[in-house]
Amino acid sequence: MAAIFAPIPRLLFTVCEPLSLFAGAAAAFLSPASFVADQLPGTPPHALTPSQLIVALQLGNLYLLIGFIGVAVLYTTTSSRVVRCYIFAFLLGDIGHLAVTYHGMGGDKFCDIATWNSMAWGNIGVTSFIFLARCAYLLGLLGKDRELAKPKAN
Repeated sequence: MAAIFAPIPRLLFTVCEPLSLFAGAAAAFLSPASFVADQLPGTPPHALTPSQLIVALQLGNLYLLIGFIGVAVLYTTTSSRVVRCYIFAFLLGDIGHLAVTYHGMGGDKFCDIATWNSMAWGNIGVTSFIFLARCAYLLGLLGKDRELAKPKAN
């Protein structure tokens, strides 16, 4: 399991993040109407059009895909370069996720922490935290990557 990670990034990126992505996927799959309504705090669930249902389920599928990519890459590679590129790519994705959420919610609701529901905490709070953790990792603030012994050539 990402043997090169120090303990904190290992916990964050190989355990907590995949679990949160799988939970997001489950929310979209199990209750698409609530999943869509909860994107904007205070919006009651409503019957979804077929297009809205497809978008909700596709987003759940993307959460699942991202979780699987994280597990596949971080549990199999021993390359520090691959891990750092992965973390940087997902850092860019965090920026996009936050920007889209800001655009959809509007600045007032985005910044009104007191009115956030669990979905807003996930979309903004958790994403901001993991973004900062990615920055800290890339800056070397969460511990040094371990160098693994290379197998001897015969």
